[in-house]
Amino acid sequence: MIIFLLLAVIGYGVYIFVAYYRLPDNLTLEVKRNGANFYFEEDEPYTTDKYYWAMTYNIGFGAYQKDFSFFMDGGKSSRAEDKDSVIAAVCGMGEIITNVNPDFVFLQEVDIDGTRTYHEDELELLNQFVKGYYYTFAQNYDSPFLFFPPWEPHGANQSGLVTYSKGQITDSMRRSIPVSESISKFMDLDRCYSVSRVPLENGKNLCLYNMHMSAYGSNDEIRAGQLAMLYADMEADYKSGDYVICGGDFNHNLRADTLDNSPEWAQPFPKETLPEGFELAIDTAKPEDVEHDTSRLADRPYDEEQSYTVSLDGFIVSDNITVNYYHHMDWGYELSDHDPVIMQFKME
Repeated sequence: MIIFLLLAVIGYGVYIFVAYYRLPDNLTLEVKRNGANFYFEEDEPYTTDKYYWAMTYNIGFGAYQKDFSFFMDGGKSSRAEDKDSVIAAVCGMGEIITNVNPDFVFLQEVDIDGTRTYHEDELELLNQFVKGYYYTFAQNYDSPFLFFPPWEPHGANQSGLVTYSKGQITDSMRRSIPVSESISKFMDLDRCYSVSRVPLENGKNLCLYNMHMSAYGSNDEIRAGQLAMLYADMEADYKSGDYVICGGDFNHNLRADTLDNSPEWAQPFPKETLPEGFELAIDTAKPEDVEHDTSRLADRPYDEEQSYTVSLDGFIVSDNITVNYYHHMDWGYELSDHDPVIMQFKME
């Protein structure tokens, strides 16, 4: 019996090492369009004369309702309660996006097939609500079957970043960012950001960067490497005369006024490392508009009095973009462990 168990453990170890892979860098992404667009004139070019809206939202793979706690945060569960709860949560977030009706949407943790989400295609669900947009999907990871925790294995999961745009996306690319090379890579898996370009009336482009930085298994060197790679690409676009918005989950505390007792995965965002010509959009906000934090720690069901919260989600913008309004939406973490951030902006 002991020999059988030992062989099973060795066999599983071989399996996860053999099955682990990373997608190649500079991978061209397919651009699709989800039906007709009823919100603006067909293929109307974007211009510097108007204000536009952007939203970023980590949808927590449709599992993180208020009563959900995650095993990797010290909680209980490793997958959603059931298939119906996944559908309800993703549809609820789809309704939020539809009601806000932003021009650009940056989504993270969108599962297209996973044990943890009962193999529900969440992109297909979202497309029932987010009509008329061009969109791209960038696979963040496709994990081997993780037999942990043993009472409810996290399983095999394929998840990624979705970028929606009312304006036509002419090209999009996936960039593979540095991750841990140690055993912790099986927790962090593959990581990426995507770059999607929307042409403007003045001949320039609006470059949409969708980013979800590492949380588990990362360290200062990994985090710095991920930001350095992101900065280099954004800076190159900016210096070519284009406009740059990076939205997503940075897994850093973006609020300079709430830095006490931050856990390892929510260290202060190193604003001093931002390239010249870029800023955190949250720094333009009125305090009352960002009082609500964008994320909660899922070590327990959400408790307004006891749960740790932090602002991980937001936008980086180039200085040829003026932010007119910036707001952390407060949905009380009803549908995800993150709440959305919206921003109104104008290109100069």
